[in-house]
Amino acid sequence: TGEVLGDAINYLKDNLEVSLDMFEGKIMGIDLPDRVELKIVETQPGYKGDTVSGATKPATLETGLTINVPMFVNEGEVVVVDTRSASYLERAKK
Repeated sequence: TGEVLGDAINYLKDNLEVSLDMFEGKIMGIDLPDRVELKIVETQPGYKGDTVSGATKPATLETGLTINVPMFVNEGEVVVVDTRSASYLERAKK
């Protein structure tokens, strides 16, 4: 299954709607939404005064994927990730 899913496995979580490409009953590929919401499970804390424009830090998401996020984003927050580029887009709306 890992071979078929490829990098898509980094974005899969419960209740995510995806489209599967099937041929003769076998999964040939997967089409993800362009944006997914994932929780940050590990990152360094931001510090007051971290206002440097464009400064980022690594963050590990609930699926194990690591992306760069702005310094003001903290562990436990949910962020929107672009599945095409594996990049942070914004904080998820509450």
